[in-house]
Amino acid sequence: MDAAAQYALAYALTTSAGLRAVLPLALGSLAAHFGYIHPPHPYEWLGSGGAMVVLVAIAVAEMLADKVPVLDHVLHFVQIVSKPAAAAILVGGSVHPQSHAVLVGLMFVGALNALGVHAVTSTVRIGSTATTAGIANPFISIAEDFAAVATAILAFFAPFLAAALAFAVVLFIVLALRTAYRRVRT
Repeated sequence: MDAAAQYALAYALTTSAGLRAVLPLALGSLAAHFGYIHPPHPYEWLGSGGAMVVLVAIAVAEMLADKVPVLDHVLHFVQIVSKPAAAAILVGGSVHPQSHAVLVGLMFVGALNALGVHAVTSTVRIGSTATTAGIANPFISIAEDFAAVATAILAFFAPFLAAALAFAVVLFIVLALRTAYRRVRT
């Protein structure tokens, strides 16, 4: 995979990490385990069987917990830290830059991308809770699951298309936030 494709892959994965912290890590671990990606030496652990099993189990727990109306807000609070961390690991495990300084910079940008997506989705969730008393939250969570899975899986097979999809997901989330804000305001 050339450098541009690696950067597109990393962008798509970090956007997905902004929606679900562990799910893209689990999918990255599966991809590394089965040889779809080849993480650099410090991140080879992503492809190990043990890491794969643990990450898949945590990803399933994360997705289930996000469907419970009060627990989802607690989870979103904790994910202020875990989503950027997951994004940084995903960048480190998917790009092969020329220097360590470039890698650190890319990891930082990936973490900021995930944090920005997380901030928007958390705000949408707060708006949903305020306008629907939390009834819509599980449905929003299912949509986030679908977007995170689709973006991450597509990233391994068509990174440029996945990056475009990730951008579209971010745009959709921003528009949903704007709509929710207008509803709360009126």
